[in-house]
Amino acid sequence: MARSYLAEAGRKKVAPKKERIRPIIDRLAVEHADAKIALTFANPLELLVSVMLSAQTTDVNVNRVTEKLFTKYKRPEDYLAVPVAELERDIFATGFYRQKTKSLRGTMQRIIEVHGGEVPESFDELLKLPGVARKTANVVSAERGNPQGIVVDTHVRRLSQRLGLTKQSDPVKIERDLMRLVPREDWARFPHLMIWHGRRICDARKPLCEECPLALDLCPSSRVS
Repeated sequence: MARSYLAEAGRKKVAPKKERIRPIIDRLAVEHADAKIALTFANPLELLVSVMLSAQTTDVNVNRVTEKLFTKYKRPEDYLAVPVAELERDIFATGFYRQKTKSLRGTMQRIIEVHGGEVPESFDELLKLPGVARKTANVVSAERGNPQGIVVDTHVRRLSQRLGLTKQSDPVKIERDLMRLVPREDWARFPHLMIWHGRRICDARKPLCEECPLALDLCPSSRVS
């Protein structure tokens, strides 16, 4: 079970979360002006594949694999034209390669048969693709300019708990809390800001509170008085 950071949010008294969310977003937007998705892709199909491959591995690792993968597999049909074992070898380094291969082939089959070879725009249709859960559908929709929710990964979960934006531990429940709190126009960029802040400043074990723009007045978990 993933570690909870809820207890840390009692260190310091701060304003209610509804009053803090705007300045939190604004300050993080200044601090991480370069925040964006770390995956490399050139079109919706490459985006979808990259996100599917990113489960249980790093974006850096996925980019290393897809650099070669996307020169070989350009259309949904390409993923079905090779033997299963060949596709497994091509994505082996991303881990869980057998399940990912099964999901990719199932997704490509449905994209061809139901969507004319194009990645569907509809969030509900994305969820019907084999191996595509809510997090993947959220990422794809957000990057295509139509966010339907807020991506909750390990960084977003940790920071949302530390910042007192949720009292939940389940990602689905955290997302519901954030969707009620974060302005819709910020749904797409909010996860990127949280992810980059989590990587650069708010580390799981040793958060750099002395370098954090939220520490003095916006973070109830701050170690800075």
